[in-house]
Amino acid sequence: MNPILAFGLPQGPEWVVIFVVVLLLFGAKKIPELARGLGKSMGEFKKARDEFEREIKHSEAEAQNEDEEVKIKEVAGKEPREI
Repeated sequence: MNPILAFGLPQGPEWVVIFVVVLLLFGAKKIPELARGLGKSMGEFKKARDEFEREIKHSEAEAQNEDEEVKIKEVAGKEPREI
């Protein structure tokens, strides 16, 4: 099991400790570069997710239009019944 999820998400003082450790590991000059890279990555992920959702909706609309066309052709192909 993931230890972070087992004990819950970090809160107030734990974030300070995490930030200090990151600062010591990467240095003050690298942190803005890391944040910038993280921001760009999140932007690319969001763009890819939106494109995926748009493709799914487009495919659903195409499938629905094809179903309607098939139904119209079936109805048009049948001879009217005499009563």
